[in-house]
Amino acid sequence: MKIIVSAFMLMLLIQGKAQETNLLSSKYSRDQLQQQLVPRKDWTPFPRLTDRAAWSRADATLMKAYLQKAESYIHYEWPAIPATTSLLIERTGDRASYEKISFQKRQVLGTLLLAEVYENKGRFIDPIINGVWSICEESFWGASAHLPQTKEYSGLIDVSKPFVELFSAETATYLAWVDYLLGDKLDAVSPQIRKRIYYEVNKRIFEPLMTKPHGWMAANANGRPPNNWNPWICSNWLNTALLLEKDEKKRTDMVHKILQVLDQFLNPYPQDGGCDEGPGYWGAAAASLYDNIAMLNLASKDAFRYVYANEKIKNMARFIYRAQISKDYFINFADADPKPGMAASMIYRFGKDIGDEDMMRFGAFYRKPKDGEIGRFQYFRNFFELFIQEAYRAAPQSLPLPADVWLPGIQVMIARDRAGSSKGFFVAAKGGNNDESHNHNDVGSYVVYYDGLPVIIDVGRGTYTRKTFSPQRYDIWSNCSDYHNLPTVNSSTQPPGAGFRATDVVYMKKKEFSELALNIANAYPASAGIHQLRRTVRLNRTKNVEVTDKLSLQATGTVTEHLMTCYPAALKKEGEMVIYYKQENGARKNFLVQYDPKQMKAVVEKIPLVAMEDKGIKEKWGDTIYRISFSANPAITHAIKFVIRPE
Repeated sequence: MKIIVSAFMLMLLIQGKAQETNLLSSKYSRDQLQQQLVPRKDWTPFPRLTDRAAWSRADATLMKAYLQKAESYIHYEWPAIPATTSLLIERTGDRASYEKISFQKRQVLGTLLLAEVYENKGRFIDPIINGVWSICEESFWGASAHLPQTKEYSGLIDVSKPFVELFSAETATYLAWVDYLLGDKLDAVSPQIRKRIYYEVNKRIFEPLMTKPHGWMAANANGRPPNNWNPWICSNWLNTALLLEKDEKKRTDMVHKILQVLDQFLNPYPQDGGCDEGPGYWGAAAASLYDNIAMLNLASKDAFRYVYANEKIKNMARFIYRAQISKDYFINFADADPKPGMAASMIYRFGKDIGDEDMMRFGAFYRKPKDGEIGRFQYFRNFFELFIQEAYRAAPQSLPLPADVWLPGIQVMIARDRAGSSKGFFVAAKGGNNDESHNHNDVGSYVVYYDGLPVIIDVGRGTYTRKTFSPQRYDIWSNCSDYHNLPTVNSSTQPPGAGFRATDVVYMKKKEFSELALNIANAYPASAGIHQLRRTVRLNRTKNVEVTDKLSLQATGTVTEHLMTCYPAALKKEGEMVIYYKQENGARKNFLVQYDPKQMKAVVEKIPLVAMEDKGIKEKWGDTIYRISFSANPAITHAIKFVIRPE
């Protein structure tokens, strides 16, 4: 089967996206929406604290784990966040020190809340009040890294101009659930506690969101669609508005706007469900859209259940298992992680709601005993999880591991030797453009795994610092094309920007092979002097992987091909580079990269991991990143071929 994505077809795809209806916001008018929403005074998304019979049906194993964890927090000293800790983002680029304090305070508060709900003896009320008061006294609920990088801010929030980013919205959710579940107990201590919660949430969250434009709500000036910030923030905004806003008109107005904002994320999303942010961000992108839908259905007696029948929504859900390499590894183009954590019970619920048994089994595969940790984000998922355990623990487990996946919207090919198994070869290759969300300059790159373990890798992201999302983003080596599996042509690497993209994309699959062919000449600047750079990545099932570059230059020039690996490599002989791959049991199984020695000279370098950003790379791969560079002889026309196979 051969699929061609021509310029004409791309135009039709784009037009089709533009013509998509607003799936969420067009179903009900504002007045109809108000009729669908259960009034706040009557709404019980999860049992009230006083309904002990209902809470007795919550999973006791999970609740006991939360209780045990919370007991270690009874005497928790709620820290302030010093101004100088916020200033680190400007002074050193460090964002982790700020986030460590902020995130832990919220995790402690959320754990104490669950423990009090379970025990219901008042033991945790005072620590919870201290937590609420401490968080309300913070100058900024967000992350220092999300402050505007301008002299006006210089690492500190302007408290007179509140705006909403990821973690300020998360904070509001914690406070809203405290109010919902413990409201009467808080009032018995002092009416000022709940009054303070609403005042701070209204000032910091509701008013800015309803009166000021936020960049994450719609496409940016370059036309790039919203990324995970949109549904992730909306899910917390929705939770908080439904739980906390007493004025029914304001409550409905916020939900109405949330639906419009969510459609700005959903409308341009590829029909195939491909997430250009990768599996590591799927849990905050498509999965956060699901969080919104799930909460809307609780708030409206299933008035939004129709969404689950939509094929795009189903494909968005399925991406998480379609992008899987093996039990531990997932494709990690751009800033995605090679080993992302799986929000297993949420995945199971999502699969159940769209009627996908493969996804349900996939989610169940990753279930594991809880140790009392509530997770850092999407706090509300814990409540859903408490009430599904009987069916969830009984659910069958398996990994779908499809043999072939083609995602034309993001131009990603995924192929493996055999369906349902991580044994043998796995290959993923991409086209796309260099203005994708969390972009790396990587048009035409690919990865090769064997028996579920990496051979040729995408290094991915390191630790996030001030530089990561700044004009200096491409000063970070791991974001650049010469540290991906790509050529450098006439000393030119791929620049960022939507215009630097793949063209003439052709995907083909047959029983014996799968391949992606594409022209990546337009991914390079004019100064590279490229007429055409036709790359073909082919998996010959059970045999090898072939990568061929057919290159035509405007004049005699130089080409250096790069391969990245997380294993030592050495020249075995001219024409054969050996990669010292290790199997899961630790036994060595070498791989060969074969090339034409008359055409190219190969060298290996170990990448020094010394920058602040490199800490995250060490955590993912170890201090074992190697780059193999093949320098081709000067010519006008090149046909360069690599064959990657077991020794």
